[in-house]
This record gives sequence, C-alpha cells and structure tokens, in this order.
Amino acid sequence: MPENLVVIYTAAGQAEANLIKSVLEAAGIPAMSTQEGAGAAFGLTVGLMGEARILVREEDAAEAKELLAAMEQEQPDEEDDDSNVPEA
Repeated sequence: MPENLVVIYTAAGQAEANLIKSVLEAAGIPAMSTQEGAGAAFGLTVGLMGEARILVREEDAAEAKELLAAMEQEQPDEEDDDSNVPEA
C-alpha cells in the first residue's frame, strides 16, 4: 500500500479489525490493520495495547468512513432486539 495512509477506525482488538478490514476490501477499498507491537505479540485484546487501527489510502478515507457509518446504522440496538424474548 502507498505511504499516504490515514487511520479511519480504531477497533477494540484484532478480531474486530479483521472484520472491518474484510468489509472495506469487499467494497473495493484496500485496507490494512496495525496493532501496537507488544499488544500483538502477547495477544492483548483490551486497553490501549489491544486496540488495532484500520488504515486506508487518504483518497479512500471518506468513502471508507461512509461505509462504516452505514454499517453502524444497520446494527440493531440490543435493547430493541426482541428476537430472543419468548412469547407468553
């Protein structure tokens, strides 16, 4: 990837980062993820060392952010999800 990369998202861990990266790449937006060295080496998934950053080319940043925002809007609120509530 080119040198003009920008961070568009900070994930809670490498698993979330891989999911976001896959979504972006499926939409035709090249992406990469990076995690602080010690966090990656020790498999940390919480706190600052567990965070993973998603990077895209500067020219793809706006489109990538729009895609992630649209994904976020599609997520149902857990409070509104009645699918697991048995009917009386």
